[in-house]
Amino acid sequence: MKKLLFALPLLVLLYSVNGQPGIVKIKNENKSWRLMLNGQPFFVKGVVGNSYLEKVKEYGGNSIRTGSQKEQLDKVYKLGLNALVNLPAGAERDGMNYNDTSAVRKQTEKIISIVRNTKDHPAVLMWAIGNELDYIPPLEPFNPKVWDAVNSAARAIHAIDPNHPVMTVIGTSLMEKVADIVKRCPDLDLLGINSYGDIYTLSSTMKKYGWTKPFLISEWGPDGYWEVRKTPWKAPYEQTGLEKYICYEKKYQSITDPENGQCLGSYVFYWSGFKQETTHTWFCMFDSTGLESPLVGLMHYLWTGEKKKNEAPVADSVNIGAFIRYQAIMLDPGSIQNAKVTAHDPDNDNLTYRWEIRNEAKYASYAGQGEKVPGPLPDLISGNKVEISFKAPSTPGAYRLFAYVYDGKGHFSTANLPFYVR
Repeated sequence: MKKLLFALPLLVLLYSVNGQPGIVKIKNENKSWRLMLNGQPFFVKGVVGNSYLEKVKEYGGNSIRTGSQKEQLDKVYKLGLNALVNLPAGAERDGMNYNDTSAVRKQTEKIISIVRNTKDHPAVLMWAIGNELDYIPPLEPFNPKVWDAVNSAARAIHAIDPNHPVMTVIGTSLMEKVADIVKRCPDLDLLGINSYGDIYTLSSTMKKYGWTKPFLISEWGPDGYWEVRKTPWKAPYEQTGLEKYICYEKKYQSITDPENGQCLGSYVFYWSGFKQETTHTWFCMFDSTGLESPLVGLMHYLWTGEKKKNEAPVADSVNIGAFIRYQAIMLDPGSIQNAKVTAHDPDNDNLTYRWEIRNEAKYASYAGQGEKVPGPLPDLISGNKVEISFKAPSTPGAYRLFAYVYDGKGHFSTANLPFYVR
C-alpha cells in the first residue's frame, strides 16, 4: 500500500547520543524533496497536541508540533521524538499591525531571542513562524507586508541557526496568496499548510501558484465545520466515527503518495482530549479521560503497518426516529422521541453506551477561541443502551444529540446529530 512506503524504521536516536543538536537539511533528489536528519532520511509522522506523548512514540509517530518551552522540549527529547517549534508571530486578527515597523522589529527580536536560546536543544527539528498569519475572519483582506516580516525573520534565523529549516504556516483559504509568498519570502525553506477537506488537491494547487519548494502538512484531520453540509439553521453536520475513520485513512494515503514529491510529512490534529470547536468532539482523538478513539489506532496502523491487539469500536451512525441523514430534524417542545446508534467493534467486545443532549454552541470566529462548552441537559434521556427515548427540550432552539460507544478496553467512539425544537 502507498502509505507503507513511508513506514521507515523509527529513528529512536534522533540526535547524537550525547544530546547534541540535530543537523536538519532538505535535499532534492530526482525531482523529489527529502528531509535529512543527521544525514538520514526522515519523513515526519507527527501530531499536534501536548498530551499522551508517550503514545506518539509507542504507536510509531516521531514528531510533535509544539512551543519553545524548555520543559516540553526536554520531554519530547527524552521520549526519542523531535519538535516543529512554533515561534510567536502576531496576526492582524489579534491586533498586530504590519505597517508598524517598530512592532515588526520587536516581534522579530523576540523570535530571534527564542531561536538563539533554543536552537541547540536536541529536540528541535524545524521552526514555524506564526500560524495562518493572513487569516482575518470571516475572510477579510490582509496586509501583504506580513510576508515581508516573515521573510525578514527567516533570514535572521538562518544567520544564527543554519541547521534547522524555517517555514511559516498558512491555511488553505485564498490560496492565490502562495504566489505572493513565492515572491516575498525567498528565505523560507518550506511551507507549512493546515489542510482539511482540500488536502487531496493540495499538491496541484501549490504548483498552480508557483510553489516549487517542499511543503509540510502542519495540521490535518476530519473535514472542517466550514466545509461540510449544514442544517437550515446553519448547524454543521459532524462526521460520525466511521466517516472520520475513512476520512483520516484516505487523507493519509494522499499525504504519503509517492507521486507527491514535495510533501515532507504531516502533523495530525488533534492528539488530545475534548476541544470545544463547534462541538467538543469534532477534532478530538481522545476523550476527556484519555480513552482512545478509533483514530488513534488508525494512526498506529498508518505509521507502522501493524494494527493494535485490541481496536476501538466505531460509531457508524446515529438516528432520531424515522429521520434520515441530512434531513432537517424539527421537533415539538416536550415531545417524546426515539433514537438509535449503530456501531461495530472489530474484536466483538461487549459495548456500552452513553447519551447526551446539549445546546448548539455559539460558534467562535476563529478556531473555537472563546467558545463556551454547552453542558449536557439533565432529565431528558431515558436509558443508556443502543436505543433510547428522549424528551425534546421545552425551550425552542438548536440542539445536538450525542451518542458515545465504549468497549471497556480503553476505547470509545462517538457520533452526534443536530436537531431543532420549534
